[in-house]
Amino acid sequence: MMVRSAPGDRSPAELLAFGVVNLDKPPGPSAHQVAAWVRDAASDALADAQADERARDDLDVEGAAHAGTLDPKVTGCLPMLLGDATRVAQAFGEGQKEYVSVLELHADAPSDLEAVVGEFEGEIYQKPPRKSAVSRRLRTREIFDLDVLEVEQRRALLRVRCEPGTYIRKLCHDVGLAAGTGAHMGHLRRTATTPFDDTTLVTLHEFVDALHFWLANDDEGPLRDLVHPAERALTHLPSVTIAPSAAESVADGAPVYAPGVIDAPDPDDVDGIVACYTPNDAVVCLGRLVGDPDADSGEVVALERVLV
Repeated sequence: MMVRSAPGDRSPAELLAFGVVNLDKPPGPSAHQVAAWVRDAASDALADAQADERARDDLDVEGAAHAGTLDPKVTGCLPMLLGDATRVAQAFGEGQKEYVSVLELHADAPSDLEAVVGEFEGEIYQKPPRKSAVSRRLRTREIFDLDVLEVEQRRALLRVRCEPGTYIRKLCHDVGLAAGTGAHMGHLRRTATTPFDDTTLVTLHEFVDALHFWLANDDEGPLRDLVHPAERALTHLPSVTIAPSAAESVADGAPVYAPGVIDAPDPDDVDGIVACYTPNDAVVCLGRLVGDPDADSGEVVALERVLV
């Protein structure tokens, strides 16, 4: 069983095999296509490094996963999980999404548009569109903030902070109906997906250039600036610290028992998944708190994803 080294001590090759890139998705390709390009570029670079004996042979980048699908025309924040980090993708379902969208009204914006838009904050009902990959059943989604940033005749710029799974296209349609003008969604850009935002975005070109620079110059600086340890994608989750001996048991499929817990939050304060770490801040697994961490015995964390 291999417990990973501390996140700050990992080599560039180890980052490619268990890392995350806060990618700025361009318009045109699907999120799936972008993930394939990132996977291939990282895998090829790692193979070249192994051929030069600059990386361990047991590392690989078999896959890449994105944190929430974006339609081909949509741009913005698309965190990309590399290698074994694809196992932590479910963590993005525990956060929030933020978008900036152009609302294309079908008549001049009414004077009370801000008031109309404000009525959509809170819990709303949505039915997924026909082209969606999920069942078209009426469901609720939470809109945490919905602001009108700018209005110009038949266009309004909206900022939406919402629960994952919210359909912005449907939201724009419904706002148009409520405004009495009709409307549809124009350009859409995702500006944040917890715990990432648009202040640290990386383009595909920058990512590929950093890989080539590392291989050609044996300079890992640019790559380290762009590829982060996979733990970066988990900073919004409650954390549990477990002993290295408990991590070894987790690797064999055992849950986390009370004697192996070093530190944990109060179960009453946790709603959702937690991330378990060894004392060197290396993540071991994702799971759910099911018992008292202060007890002398019993199961404390039921496993959802083993990451060692």
